[in-house]
Amino acid sequence: MKTERYYLKEIFPVLGNNGCNAYVDCYLPDKMHEIQLDTEQYPCLVICPGGAYMLVSERESEAMALKFISEGYRIFVLHYSVAPHRFPQQLLEVAGAVELIHQNAKDWCCDPDDIAIMGFSAGGHLACQYSNRYDCPEIREVFPNSKPVQKAILSYSVLTAKEPFVHRGSMENLLGHEPVSPDEKGCSCELLVTEHTPPTFLWHTAEDRDVPVENSLLYAGALAAAKVPFELHVYPYGGHGLCTVDELTCVGLSERERYAHRWIGDCKKWLKLMSS
Repeated sequence: MKTERYYLKEIFPVLGNNGCNAYVDCYLPDKMHEIQLDTEQYPCLVICPGGAYMLVSERESEAMALKFISEGYRIFVLHYSVAPHRFPQQLLEVAGAVELIHQNAKDWCCDPDDIAIMGFSAGGHLACQYSNRYDCPEIREVFPNSKPVQKAILSYSVLTAKEPFVHRGSMENLLGHEPVSPDEKGCSCELLVTEHTPPTFLWHTAEDRDVPVENSLLYAGALAAAKVPFELHVYPYGGHGLCTVDELTCVGLSERERYAHRWIGDCKKWLKLMSS
C-alpha cells in the first residue's frame, strides 16, 4: 500500500483562496501485478471526519481508512477547511477531492462510477450535502462538470437545522452566525432529499446527547418518502463520536457501548449489497 498527500490548491488553485489549504490523504493498495490485479478497477471511499466545522478529527481519519482498506477500497480522507472559513468552501473541497479521483482513476485503479462518501458528525453533514448538492450553483461555478457519488454513509451525523435537534456549534462555524433557518443554504439535509439522492447507510446511538438521534431519524424519514434505498441502525448505548467503537479510537468503553462496534461490519455488507 502506498499513501500520498495532495494539497488541493496545488491542483485547483481556486481552492487556495483566503488562505485555505485543504488536503487529501490517499491510501492506495498495491496493484499486485504478480496476480494480474493491476488493471482492475476498485471502489473508492471519500471520508469526511467530524469536528463541528471547527477542526478535522484525527480519530475519524486514518483509523477509519484502515478499517476499509482490507475490503479493496481506495481511500481518500479529506481534511477540509474549517472556521473561520465558511460555506461553500467545504463543499468545493469535496468536489475537488472527487475530481481528483476521476483525474487519476486509471493510475490508481479507481472505479469512478463507484464512489462512496462517508462522514462523521459535522463531516456527515458535509458528506450528506455533497451527495445531494454536487451540482448546485455554488459548486458548478467552480467545477462546471462536478461529479456525483454513488453511495453515502452517515455516522452520528449533523443533519438538521431544526430546533431542538440542531447542533448549533456546527451551524455557527459553517455559516458564521446562529441561529439559522432550517432551509438556509440547505442546512437541513432532510429538505434536500429527492429521488436522485444516492442510497444511504446511517447509524447513530440513542444516547447521543451532542447530536441527537433525531438527526438520523428525520433524514431516514425523508429517504423513505422519496423511496431512496437506505439502511438505518440505532444502537442503544454510547455517546457521541464513537468512530470505530474499539480501542483504536475510544478509551474506557463499556460492554454496552461496544455493541455499536458492529456498525462497521453492517456497513461493509451494505456496501457490497449496493454494488451487486
